[in-house]
Amino acid sequence: MNPRYPIYIPSKGRWESRLTVKALEKIGVPYRVVIEREEYDNYAAVIDPAKILVLPFSNRGLVASRCWIMEHSIAEGAARHWQIDDNVRGFYRLHKNLKRPVTSGTIFAAAEDFTDRFENVAYSGMQYDMFAPETSKHPPFILNTRIYSITLVNNAIPYRWRSVYNDDTDVSLMALKDGWCTILFYAFLAKKVATMTCKGGNTEQLYLIQDGRLKMAQALQRRHPDVTKIAWKWGRWQHVVDYRPFKGNKLRYKPGIEIPQGVNNYGMVLCGPDTEQA
Repeated sequence: MNPRYPIYIPSKGRWESRLTVKALEKIGVPYRVVIEREEYDNYAAVIDPAKILVLPFSNRGLVASRCWIMEHSIAEGAARHWQIDDNVRGFYRLHKNLKRPVTSGTIFAAAEDFTDRFENVAYSGMQYDMFAPETSKHPPFILNTRIYSITLVNNAIPYRWRSVYNDDTDVSLMALKDGWCTILFYAFLAKKVATMTCKGGNTEQLYLIQDGRLKMAQALQRRHPDVTKIAWKWGRWQHVVDYRPFKGNKLRYKPGIEIPQGVNNYGMVLCGPDTEQA
């Protein structure tokens, strides 16, 4: 099973690593990588040119690329679209605290179906596997928090990325403040490499500039001072967002939706030692 909504990978300077491209090709999931024209030859040498989209502008940053991707998917008639960062090594299903790599795009299809039950979900997405340790219990999903890096975007929402710093947190907060919901899946996880460990992307433009982390946190605080504080954590400045004000945002089923009874595992079976059929 594969996703029915299109997957876009905004990428810059990562034709050599192309981690997300490799991860999706390994499990047979279709995608398109979105790049600047100046890097076309480098990407086309290692990626099928049919899977490459070239931006009509250069050096305008990730925010402009994200907005262009959304308009491109709308023009193609998609009700939603995926945006996945270009530094994801793989995807997992979490079941009974076991993280198992998936071998198809079925988790994308399942995430889409669940999201589409509701009429008021702005963004849904997959949690990073590093935030789902096998030593702790986790719910299948949590509501009304930020959605990072592996994002299913509702093309009907009016919000667009606007902030160079923490663009994903900013758009999540804009939607939540207007009463929309977000869904962060723990049942489906993504292995994203740690920030600044992969050459290219925003590493040099954002994270390695002087006081880059502090500037990022300050920018988010200026836009959302009501819910954002700045703290020194993990040896660096970090924004801290209070999502408690959005607990009252409730999911609304689409009119006439019928939820099938029983468990649907979409044909997925857990394989390997000490596992059982799902």
